[in-house]
This record gives sequence, structure tokens and C-alpha cells, in this order.
Amino acid sequence: MREFSQTELLHELEPVVAGELDRHEKMAKEWFPHEYVPWSEGRNYDGIFEGDAWSETDSEIPEEARISLIVNLLTEDNLPSYHYEIATAFGRDAAWGTWVHRWTAEEARHGTALRDYLTVTRAVDPVALERARMNHMGEGFSNSYEGVLHSVAYVSFQELATRISHRNTGKASQDPNCERLLARIAADENLHMLFYRNLLSAAFELAPDQAMRAVTDVVTTFQMPGTGIEGFTRKAMIIAHAGIYDLRLHIDDVLQPVLRQWDVFNLQGLGPEGEKSREELAEFMDRLEVTASRFVERREARRAREAGRA
Repeated sequence: MREFSQTELLHELEPVVAGELDRHEKMAKEWFPHEYVPWSEGRNYDGIFEGDAWSETDSEIPEEARISLIVNLLTEDNLPSYHYEIATAFGRDAAWGTWVHRWTAEEARHGTALRDYLTVTRAVDPVALERARMNHMGEGFSNSYEGVLHSVAYVSFQELATRISHRNTGKASQDPNCERLLARIAADENLHMLFYRNLLSAAFELAPDQAMRAVTDVVTTFQMPGTGIEGFTRKAMIIAHAGIYDLRLHIDDVLQPVLRQWDVFNLQGLGPEGEKSREELAEFMDRLEVTASRFVERREARRAREAGRA
């Protein structure tokens, strides 16, 4: 079975990118970050304007939701690094380049809206948030994968994971304004996922063995782009125990739906290398299922103990 070079893949998939870009532009809804921020709730902070210093009591949003909001915003903050990575992987020519810039422009709204909302509503400590932003952006982000197909496979899962995280964070906030904003952001992420997912579907038709290898490599090593946030492991555990985003959701709402869409376990026409990759993927998914089930059992037992003590 023929193996395509990276240059050939970019060239062969360019018409698909053009078609998906046209579909995206027709489906995308124009929206404005300032319309989702309750500006009348704002007041001066301490400092130059001698207002009130931030206090934990300024917001009624639960702690786990605030932690998730911070993780989500800091992840969005690293957009310059993400832009560099996809521009390097996809190039800036023809439809590829148009998409890279369109995607970046849409993603930029998310950080703007989230920061304005959190600052105006005093949901988080703005000083700690700014220090965390400086630290996280100072570390940057580097794509762990090389090649067009690996990059497309990664963002197919990552965009959907981000959508789920935003939606569940909004629900956990118990704040209708916050939930409305995060639902709007999640809608953008869903359209981005559709773009990449459909693009990889075309790659499966063009180079099935290479596409399967890319999917297997990404699924078995997947990490969210916010992994480099200081204290991420502890924050991720709090988020997982709150049910905002955990391994069970990662399997059921992210991995399985995308893999079913590509029909990877029934796909015909794979060569020996593709079959080997598919076997690796199936074995990994089985192990992941066991781990997720154990986590849910431990979490339920922990919640039962806490309820008993209460």
C-alpha cells in the first residue's frame, strides 16, 4: 500500500479543506464576547483605582467549577503557541492557510470572553490568574506529534474534549450567565471538531494505514493542551472528582463517538501496518475501559463516605 509524503498529503487533502472551510463558514454563527459579560456587576479592584481587593466571598461559584474555569482559560491563553503549531503543520497557503487564520480568530474570542467574565464577576483572584497566565504562556506549547495526519487526529479529539469541558464547567458553575457563555464557546469548539473529524475521514480514504497509525498514536498518548499548567495534576483530579471531565467522559463522550464516526473497527482495505495499528488501538481501549470503571467505583465510594459523614 502506497505511503504518502507530508507534502503529498497536504496537496491531496487541500480540496477537502476547501470544502470543509466553505461548510464551516456557512454554519458558524457570528457572536460578540462583550454581549456575554454582565458589565453592571463590575466594580474597581484595589490598586490604581483604590477599589476593593478580591475575596473568596466575592463569588458563589463552587470551587471545583472555578478551578475548571481557570484551567479552561489558561488553556485558551496559549493560542499563540497553538497557532504556530498548526501553521507549521498545515502551512499558510491556499485553503489550509485560510483555515489556520480563521480558526485562530475564532479561538481568540474564547479567552477574551472568559477573562472579561471572570474579572467582572470576581469569580477568581485576578492577581493569581495573571501570574498563572504569565507562567503558562512562558512555557508555551509544543505539539507532541509530527505530520499532518497526527496533527489532525489530535485536534479531532482535543476540540471535542474542550467542548465537553466547557459545557460541563458551565453547568457546574450554577450560574446561568456563566453557563450561557460556555455553551456559546462550546458551540465553536464543536464546529472545529467537525472540520477536523471530516478531514481525517477523507484521510482514511486516501491513506488508510497512515490514518490508522495516526489515530492509534494519538489515542494512546493523548493529553490535553493545558497539561503544562502549574499544578495541573491536582486541578485535573478535582475536576474529575466533580464529574466535570474525567476518564469515563473521555471515553464515552470523546473517544468513542469520534472512533465510531470513522468506523475504525469495521474499516475495510487496511494493509498489514494498518491492521497492526487497529489491534493496538483495540487493546488500549479495553485497558482504558477497565481503568475508567475502577475510577468511577472509587469516586462513588468516596462520595458515599462523605455523605455518611455529613
